[in-house]
Amino acid sequence: MKNQFKICNRCRATNIETLKPRLEELDSDAEIIVGCQNMCGIGAVKSFAIVNNMPIIAANEDELVDKIKEKINK
Repeated sequence: MKNQFKICNRCRATNIETLKPRLEELDSDAEIIVGCQNMCGIGAVKSFAIVNNMPIIAANEDELVDKIKEKINK
């Protein structure tokens, strides 16, 4: 099954310019969808991504990438 990453390009706590390449590094075959994910409250203060329809939330981008790595390698 192909992984799917959804990330927001509007939330202040997410920098898609750095996050998107890191996700591509984790899984070059994954589908990456960029756009509003309707998680504005969380996205204002924490980094997040929706991985295979499950929200992953972290204090910063490094922690987020680590959590995503764990999720997709299970």
